[in-house]
Amino acid sequence: MRNTELLVPASSLEVLKVAVIYGADAVFIGGEVFGLRAKAKNFSKEDMIEGVKFAHDHGVKVHVTVNILAHNNDLEGVREYLKELKEIGPDALIIADPAIFMMAKEICPEIERHVSTQANNTNYGTYKFWYDLGASRVVSARELSLAEIKEIRANIPDDLEIESFIHGAMCISYSGRCLLSNYFTGRDANQGACTHPCRWKYAVVEEQRPGEYFPVYENERGTYIFNSKDLCMIEHIPDLIDAGIDSFKIEGRMKTALYVATVARTYRKAIDDYKESPEKYQANLDWYKEQISACTYRQFTTGFYYGKPSEESQIYDNNTYNIGYTYLGICGAPNSEGFVEIEQRNKFSVGETIEIMKPNGDNVEVEVLGIKNEDGEDMESCPHPKQKLFIKLSTTPEEFDILRRKEEEA
Repeated sequence: MRNTELLVPASSLEVLKVAVIYGADAVFIGGEVFGLRAKAKNFSKEDMIEGVKFAHDHGVKVHVTVNILAHNNDLEGVREYLKELKEIGPDALIIADPAIFMMAKEICPEIERHVSTQANNTNYGTYKFWYDLGASRVVSARELSLAEIKEIRANIPDDLEIESFIHGAMCISYSGRCLLSNYFTGRDANQGACTHPCRWKYAVVEEQRPGEYFPVYENERGTYIFNSKDLCMIEHIPDLIDAGIDSFKIEGRMKTALYVATVARTYRKAIDDYKESPEKYQANLDWYKEQISACTYRQFTTGFYYGKPSEESQIYDNNTYNIGYTYLGICGAPNSEGFVEIEQRNKFSVGETIEIMKPNGDNVEVEVLGIKNEDGEDMESCPHPKQKLFIKLSTTPEEFDILRRKEEEA
């Protein structure tokens, strides 16, 4: 059995630390330029240096995205950015563009080069092509089935790794190379500025009837015709391992720390349980499914892994997420009085019952006993997002525990 890496996204230094603590073997991040999530917080050079050190101190690798499809006027800036990354020393670069790949090989050959899914990697000949150029890993196209990936594994060098997305949002376009955003809004998805037009509401207009909008689906609100369900392979870990996938990749560099912690913790346990005992994995399936459904998601599908998706993989009537828990904050280390510092993300109040989410899989219900502001003044609630607070709970949390509140089902 090959080693299995759990690769988790991080939108910021804070989320990177959460990903590391909650079970990632590696994290992937973007700098402030030349990645495909320009709207994410992303990492300054200083944050990247700190993030790489934190991850390495915990035995976790860091992969940096340099995966735009470059235009002529990008190339000189990319060259300078690669020189900067050489100084910082991440473990791998995720690259889609052949020109950037060759620049990285020249400028920082000691950093592994991974080929992004954006490069449309759909066959073993393509994998061999990149391997011959010096790639140590290729990310499979989203359109591949597990049978196809298994065939690729059988026809490529043993030391060439396969990375595949196993959880998260699905893109409307072929391997993520979409033109809709640029066409509609002037913001290029292939340069990191996607406006997600695949999640918008659409109707049909007949040529001779301008202004008359006909819903594509029988619903008075229109249709979200391009709106895929989210990928989730938590019930299929054995098949992913059997296919020869080396790195299980989570999508979500725009997601919160709560989302990242929930998904990382659940897949970490599922992978470890299966490798310890397939029977243990089967026995815990209900727990995995319950936990993975606790974070924000858009219903689930297995994507292309078991053949081409049917209409059941689409959501035609809404663009809303299922929200199981509200994210309240990440705990700092407790002080001598049992208060912990948090940067509050959503409102909660004294007397309220909330939940401590722990990296080891435990979820502990607690009562909020007290809230103080930075000046030490008592507060009944915390209405202002990102306010720094000191809180006391009926059970004292530990550093990096996450606070969340279960939402009532509608």
